[in-house]
Amino acid sequence: MGKGGEILWHPDPARVRRSHLSRFLDRSGLADYASLHRWSVSAPEQFWGELATFCDFRWRRAPDAVLEHGDRNPGARWFPRGTLNFAENLLRFCDDHPALIWRDEAGNRGQCSYAQLHGQVARAAAGLRRLGVGPGDRVAAVLPNGPEAVIAMLAATSLGAVWSSCSPDFGAAGLLDRFGQIGPKVLIATTGYRYAGKVIDTRPTVQQLAAALPGLAAVVWTGESPPAGALAWQQFTADSAPLEFAALPFDHPLYILYSSGTTGPPKGIVHGAGGTLLQHLKEHLLHTDLHRNDRLFYFTTCGWMMWNWLVSGLASGATLVLYDGSPTHPDVGALWRLADEEGITVFGTSARFLSGLAKSGYRPRDNCSLSSVRTILSTGSPLAPETFDAVYDAVKTDVQLASISGGTDIVACFALANPLLPVRRGELQCAALGMAVEIFDPAGQPLAEGRGELVCTRPFPSQPVGFWGDAGGEKYRRAYFARFLGVWAHGDFAERTASGGFIIHGRSDAVLNPGGVRIGTAELYRAVEGVPGVQESLAIGQRWEGDERIVLFVVLADGRELDDALAEQIRTAVRTGLSPRHVPAKILQVPDLPRTRSGKLSELAVRAVVHGEAPGNVEALANPDVLAHFRGRSELGG
Repeated sequence: MGKGGEILWHPDPARVRRSHLSRFLDRSGLADYASLHRWSVSAPEQFWGELATFCDFRWRRAPDAVLEHGDRNPGARWFPRGTLNFAENLLRFCDDHPALIWRDEAGNRGQCSYAQLHGQVARAAAGLRRLGVGPGDRVAAVLPNGPEAVIAMLAATSLGAVWSSCSPDFGAAGLLDRFGQIGPKVLIATTGYRYAGKVIDTRPTVQQLAAALPGLAAVVWTGESPPAGALAWQQFTADSAPLEFAALPFDHPLYILYSSGTTGPPKGIVHGAGGTLLQHLKEHLLHTDLHRNDRLFYFTTCGWMMWNWLVSGLASGATLVLYDGSPTHPDVGALWRLADEEGITVFGTSARFLSGLAKSGYRPRDNCSLSSVRTILSTGSPLAPETFDAVYDAVKTDVQLASISGGTDIVACFALANPLLPVRRGELQCAALGMAVEIFDPAGQPLAEGRGELVCTRPFPSQPVGFWGDAGGEKYRRAYFARFLGVWAHGDFAERTASGGFIIHGRSDAVLNPGGVRIGTAELYRAVEGVPGVQESLAIGQRWEGDERIVLFVVLADGRELDDALAEQIRTAVRTGLSPRHVPAKILQVPDLPRTRSGKLSELAVRAVVHGEAPGNVEALANPDVLAHFRGRSELGG
């Protein structure tokens, strides 16, 4: 077993020479990546302006400047008075080169070229226009990761509408918590999806959701057997019209993604078109080194920010490989065979998938060629050093294994891949260009070494436009800027390494994060406490086998005991009301829950106790004695 920081991979000199990052470095006249990063954060106007030119950013109207109010954080204004269209930038190519390849776990396959994608987007845009969709309207989607999701998103954003999507495994309550806030004009939804060999009918869930969205003009159904009289995708896209692109400001709302919902309903995080596009071009071209002949794959659903990240790969002219279904059906080799069959060059997945591979004993290199795969990307949770070892042993020795980290909050990365630098065991390779990443101690002082809060000390273009419905911006400022004045505090516990890389040690707040899926306790509690006999509940994320698992503690009504039947009722309520990802790994009964003096549950205190750590400021708790019920529980050791 290797040591932390040990070099596991060196970039090939020929690959370094032909990389986009080398070309950008040459243009800058700087000697190395460290110098380039220093320049990118010390001279943001020059860097982001040069980046937009290098990436061939397509403007409708050129901006008057790169940055106004750069001393305000938040409050900086990027590329003022410039106009663009997100979909136009992603559809800059219109040729016979493959744009999308889609596969599912049943073996179905489809493909379309960039020219064909143009035609499909034009038809979908015409359908949305007929339904009255225009700039600022919201289009919501409950779709699997297939071509309709990409086509509908491009159609909506070509008109200036705002796109928001969830995966179809969410229950009606979880969907309504999200879409109920934003008042979509059109809902695009699937009749069903396939997972682990089962076909799940989503029509009742979607109909229940649609009935609770009063401003809805129409539901467009994809998939087989839509409800009688419904508007089917084929009918919706029956007419064609020239594809036109609305010219919109740089910060025009593009996506609404959702926070974890820790203290209430999930917050709608509004992301601007220009900032999202520019960040993704930077990350794809300079950090991932994406070229036209690449095939980019990320195992994701339409409810995770990595889907938004993936589809931006169209702007680089690469071929996107979409996959819908279980990543381990019919066996753990499914995605590795997919890589061979489709010639995937950049293979993206989660740390949980890679750690599960290590435990399975399956060795992709003994069963697949994997000759096309040059980069493996991992995110969602920290990638353990032992998992680095497993990938280089069982998957491929000559591959760039890049752990990347950012978040839904910025729909981008703070630390990620670098084609010029080696891969070190257990480390993220570098801070992203243009991102002034620091590690702060609790007093807000930078740490040269040791663990602390990951922060970003300067503005960056993909900071959210704001939260939906937060007109004054108070909730937005409180979420990211309350802890350190003028500094974005991301909520990750991290450290900088001697090589300039990073190690992420997990979330520093109470957000649950199993397998990289951010889960808020508030929405989980709503589902659990609807089960008869459950009075209260508290959930934590327990560090477990290189990832995180959800542990749920329940307080039951007098005389009730937690038996197998009640535990299964709780799991079923969570699975159907929210999603399978929310289901706790362990459910344990306790007589009471710790609360602050203001009456709030203290998840962080419980989490610390479960991990054998000091629970922090117990003086803030009204009933600190109850922590004894969570300490040393044998059930949490296995």
